[in-house]
Amino acid sequence: MTATSAVVMDADDVRRAIHRLAHEIIERHHGADRVVLVGIHTRGVPLAEAIAAAIGEFEGVAVPVGELDIGLYRDDLSRRRATSLARTSLPVDITDRPVVLVDDVLFTGRTIRAALDALSDLGRAERIELAVMVDRGHRQLPIRPDYVGKNIPTSLDQRVVVSVAGVDGEWGVFVRDGEEP
Repeated sequence: MTATSAVVMDADDVRRAIHRLAHEIIERHHGADRVVLVGIHTRGVPLAEAIAAAIGEFEGVAVPVGELDIGLYRDDLSRRRATSLARTSLPVDITDRPVVLVDDVLFTGRTIRAALDALSDLGRAERIELAVMVDRGHRQLPIRPDYVGKNIPTSLDQRVVVSVAGVDGEWGVFVRDGEEP
């Protein structure tokens, strides 16, 4: 079976969603002076950077952006092929600061569970919130996002792909049916 792909969000839609997420974070925190954004590798990092840039544009505040690799915190390490590890880096201490964890797609919730474990090893945040570009449903754990770019109901045999300019060369969100090429 060949995979088919549908564009759900083009580059302009993604840009608008990033701006909306930035405004929602600013509103909830009455500014962004203390907020730290932490992107989950791979696509969560450039999304966090884009949200931070938008916040900077709106508020004139440089929001620190960290990178989080959850590879060693996954609960399926014995089932997966070897995973190459990426960098974990926090530019500031997250202790007693609000942290917004950023990822591209929220599906089962297992990636976020692993990210919460990884973050707890790095400090005790005041609170941790979750921002995702796409929430596709099908949760296996009781995790829900605080900020969502777009809700896209999907079936289990579909795949949601968020393309990020810094990684994939373009911005966009696609739903793919069938097997991956």
